[in-house]
Amino acid sequence: MFAELKKINQRPKPYEVYTAETLWTDEHTSKQMLEMHLNQSVDMASRNKVFIQLSVDWMVSRFNIGSGTRICDFGCGPGLYTTPFAKKGAAVTGIDFSNRSIQYAKETAAHLEIEYILQNYLTFKTDKKYDLIMMMMCDFCALSPAQRKIILAKFYEYLVDEGSVVLDVYSLSAFEQREEITTYEHLQLNCFWAANDYYGFMNTFKYLDEKVVLDKYTIVEETRTREIYNWLQYYSLDALRAEFEKNHFQIEEYYSDVAGKPYHSDSTEMAIVARKAVS
Repeated sequence: MFAELKKINQRPKPYEVYTAETLWTDEHTSKQMLEMHLNQSVDMASRNKVFIQLSVDWMVSRFNIGSGTRICDFGCGPGLYTTPFAKKGAAVTGIDFSNRSIQYAKETAAHLEIEYILQNYLTFKTDKKYDLIMMMMCDFCALSPAQRKIILAKFYEYLVDEGSVVLDVYSLSAFEQREEITTYEHLQLNCFWAANDYYGFMNTFKYLDEKVVLDKYTIVEETRTREIYNWLQYYSLDALRAEFEKNHFQIEEYYSDVAGKPYHSDSTEMAIVARKAVS
């Protein structure tokens, strides 16, 4: 028992283990995640309904989205952005590795010009070119440095010349508010992790030099034990700008959120518009 508890509470190296796909594809948790997506009164798996509408309206205006605009949503979930953009006449592609989310999105997108792709966007390939690529809900922060390099290379390849990326990230202000904690709970998160009986441990580890936080969940069931690693990178504006410039993008604008709220240094999030640099 002592050895097991020691293992549960052991601090891994940054991005040593990556389990995001498991979280979104497990039969039980994927159902729970979809329910969180669709509960649009709270900011859980997706933003709340009011914010999403503000965000859609801002992006439609900012990028002049309309008939013929080609958009790709990396991590589209159940289509909370792709559907309204398609209703504006845009040709939209949505990528997600949650089968439940993709199926829901398809069911609500009848007669709309949306192509849904069930795939990990890190392995996504296409011959298409897009005017706008988007990644919402700070999904960029959940990727390791190596994965972010892969995704930025895909953004660059799949954008038209002078095409744009819009995404949001967590700020250093949010990083400062995070604390290292350890919790233990029977049926943790109200039966989120499994349909049967289980015990859940959560360890939050903070990596000061890397500006990274890990929420590690250890789920102990009668017949199996699972570990879920939720990594999050936090950014200063300068660090984000440097990462994008290194990968051939120029950050043109920055905001406090993806609804165009003016930037404030105390904001817990940042949103950017980055333009593909063409030599």
